[in-house]
Amino acid sequence: MTATTTNSVMSPPRNYRPILYGGLLAGTLDILAAIVKGAFDGLNAEIILQSVASGLLGGKAFDPGIVGAATGLLLHFLIMFVIGAIFVAASRRIAFLLRHTVVSGVLYGVGVYLVMNFVVLPLSAIPFQLNYSVAEIIIGLSIHVTCVGLPIAWTMKHCGGKYS
Repeated sequence: MTATTTNSVMSPPRNYRPILYGGLLAGTLDILAAIVKGAFDGLNAEIILQSVASGLLGGKAFDPGIVGAATGLLLHFLIMFVIGAIFVAASRRIAFLLRHTVVSGVLYGVGVYLVMNFVVLPLSAIPFQLNYSVAEIIIGLSIHVTCVGLPIAWTMKHCGGKYS
């Protein structure tokens, strides 16, 4: 085995960096925004995280203890890594996404909001009814654009993009 082969086998592919960093950045910003928004609605961080876990666990996510909240936090970051990976894969095929980071980040944030709220959540096990007032939609879109779409697009451009 040559040194080149050994290095390529031992070092992870370059694609992991924008997924990891973008997922961590967007995941942190998004969950902090959800916790701050929840505080204005009278909800604490534990309830916010349990509500994320309820997509998988249903009402059991709200059982007393930290398990539901920890599961919600883990699920939240796993989802963000998947969202980041989708953008990375798309940007490898569509140069526009890296050449126009702000536009693609805004559009991606809107797309993520729409998919999460009108496809994923309705198909999940959440034990509560979803209500979408105009104000909630505007707040949700704003959070997803500024905390998810733009950070993921920016991270991709600066950590793994070909077009700078």
